[in-house]
Amino acid sequence: MSILDWFQLNDRVVIVTGASSGLGVAFARGFAEAGADVVLAARRRSKLDDTAALVTAAGRRALCVETDVVNPEQVQAMVDSAMAEFGRVDVLINNAGIGTAVPATRETPDQFRDVVNINLNGSYWAAQACGRVMAPGSSIINIGSILGITTAGLPQAAYAASKAATMGLTRDLAQQWGSRKGIRVNAIAPGFFKSEMTDQYVPGYLESMSDRMVLGRTGDPEELAATAVWLASPAGGYVTGQTIVVDGGVTIT
Repeated sequence: MSILDWFQLNDRVVIVTGASSGLGVAFARGFAEAGADVVLAARRRSKLDDTAALVTAAGRRALCVETDVVNPEQVQAMVDSAMAEFGRVDVLINNAGIGTAVPATRETPDQFRDVVNINLNGSYWAAQACGRVMAPGSSIINIGSILGITTAGLPQAAYAASKAATMGLTRDLAQQWGSRKGIRVNAIAPGFFKSEMTDQYVPGYLESMSDRMVLGRTGDPEELAATAVWLASPAGGYVTGQTIVVDGGVTIT
């Protein structure tokens, strides 16, 4: 087997949450191009068809499931649908998430809870449901953020707290399920990638952060997808409990 074969995910089944836009689309297409069938989950079912077209264009099957990850019953239904359609779940990409930029003295309890419910609790419900059916050799990848490690000039207490907690969740599930279930659990902490979330930033914000980007640019979503494919594939088979930072050097400045 050549080294390139280690990066293949032929006939594996991948669930991508938050697959209707932004980075979720890049993850779905990347895994399909690596040979996997993809379960696409999002609250906006109508927007999943465009992502599904990218999966089928890569020659793989797509299953669209309307899912609000805040609701454990809907998350379980998502996994049940994947099992009914494909008979297995090999990879989970916990990508669904939201962010806010509200000063701490003005952030309401509901605003804070909404962010934590989706970013942290939703990731846990999805990991739980997948962990019950995954076979040894499976992989869970939680999408964190560099804001779980550092700050970036905006008031983002809820988002930063949820992403730091996601890193802790990643470590704990990795130690629980590694030897007992053979499931690897890792996280990716992206830096600045253009997405639906960054479109909400005030004009000029991303440009103002350029001095912290050692590589001098924002990231390409396909670079993030390639990192996820590596982590989920046999090439990443000895990596677990880690948060892989993909940020163009922001966290070293």
